[in-house]
Amino acid sequence: MATNRGVAYLEPSRVEVRKIDFPTFRNPAGKEIDHGVILKVVSTNICGSDQHMVRGRTTAPAGMVLGHEITGMVIEKGRDVEYLEVGDLVSVPFNVACGRCRTCREGDTGVCLHVNSDRAGGAYGYVDMGGWIGGQAEYVMVPYADFNLLKFPDKAQAMEKIRDLTCLSDILPTGFHGAITAKVGVGSTVYVAGAGPVGLAAAAAARILGAAVVLIGDMNQERLAHAKKVGFEPIDLSRHDRLGELVADVLGFPEVDSAIDCVGFEAKGYSGDGHVVEAPAVVLNSLMEVTRPAGAIGIPGLYVTEDPGAKEKAAKLGNLSLRLGLGWAKSHSLHTGQTPVIKYNRQLMQAILWDRLPIADIVNVKVITLDQAPEGYKSFDAGIANKFVIDPHGEIAKVA
Repeated sequence: MATNRGVAYLEPSRVEVRKIDFPTFRNPAGKEIDHGVILKVVSTNICGSDQHMVRGRTTAPAGMVLGHEITGMVIEKGRDVEYLEVGDLVSVPFNVACGRCRTCREGDTGVCLHVNSDRAGGAYGYVDMGGWIGGQAEYVMVPYADFNLLKFPDKAQAMEKIRDLTCLSDILPTGFHGAITAKVGVGSTVYVAGAGPVGLAAAAAARILGAAVVLIGDMNQERLAHAKKVGFEPIDLSRHDRLGELVADVLGFPEVDSAIDCVGFEAKGYSGDGHVVEAPAVVLNSLMEVTRPAGAIGIPGLYVTEDPGAKEKAAKLGNLSLRLGLGWAKSHSLHTGQTPVIKYNRQLMQAILWDRLPIADIVNVKVITLDQAPEGYKSFDAGIANKFVIDPHGEIAKVA
C-alpha cells in the first residue's frame, strides 16, 4: 500500500507534517469519480491565504490538509481522462472547476457552481471551499483533470524552470488578474498594496503589461528592499499613513491610473495615537483616495465572509467600513473575487518559457523540504521576503 504525508493544520500557529491517506478517485462526498488523476507532487507552495487559516482567522477544522498551489506528475488517471497521460508534468490551478456549469463555460472558474455544496467556488486544502484535500503533500488527487490541468509541452524544459512555473498555480495568475482588472496598460502608473509574493507578482504583471512605473507599498522593510532590488518603486508605509503624499513623492502627483489590493482583510493601519493596528478596510479606502477619477482597482487580496478573529464586531461578519461614496464619486471600477487561473496560465507559461517573466527571482523563491514546512510557515508569517516552495520528493533539488 502506497504511503502519503501532508501538512495539516492543527490549531492557531501550529501545523504538522503527518501521515495521510493516499489519494483515491473519490470526491469529498465519497462518490467515486472517473475524471480525475493522481499526481506525484513536484512542487507545492505556501501561500499567504494559507496563513489566514493558520493564524486562526477562519473556521478551518483541525486536521485539514493544506495547500492549493500544486505542480505535479501524473502517476494514475481515471478511465474518463482522455487528453493526459501517465508521466505528464502539469500545473494545477488552485480553483477546482468542473468545466461544465454556466460560470465555467463563461470563463469564471473561480466560482464554479458544481464543486462546492455550500457556495460557488472550490479550492484544494481551503476552508469552506468544498472539502477537497490539499496538495502540500507527496501525492494528491485532481478532479476534472482534462479541463483543469495545464500540461507543460516539454518536461525537461519545464523542470529547468520549475521554480518559475510553480507560481502558475496561483500567485502569478492572481497578480496578473489584479493588474488586468485594474486596467493596467502601456504607460500606466500603478500602485500595488502589499510587497508579499502576490504583490510582487502583481507588480511583475503590471510591468509585462506595459506600465510606465510600478509603486509597491508595505511596512515591512525587508520586503520593500527586495521590491526595490527587482525594479519597483518602494513606498514605505511605516513613515506615515498619508498615501497620496508618498505617491506624490515619486510621481509628483498624488494619484495613479491603476491600483491593486494584494493585502486583503488582515490589513493594518494607524490608530489615532499613531500605533499600528488592524484595520480591515484601510487598504481599500486608501486605494480609492489615490486612484484617479475613472481609474480602476483590482482586488485579488482575500476578503472573507466570516472572520472570527477580527477586532471589529462588524468585521467578524465580513462587513467593512468602506468609503464607497468616494469610489462612486470618482467613478472607480472595482473588481473582486478569486482569480480564474485557467484564463491566464497558458499565456503566462509562455512568458516564463521564453524568458520574459523571471517570476521566481521577483518573488524570491526559496525551496524547502516537506519536513521543513512548519518552519517555513513560521518564517513566512514573520514577514521574511521569500516565497516558500515545498519540494516533497527532492525533484527540484535534482535540477537546482
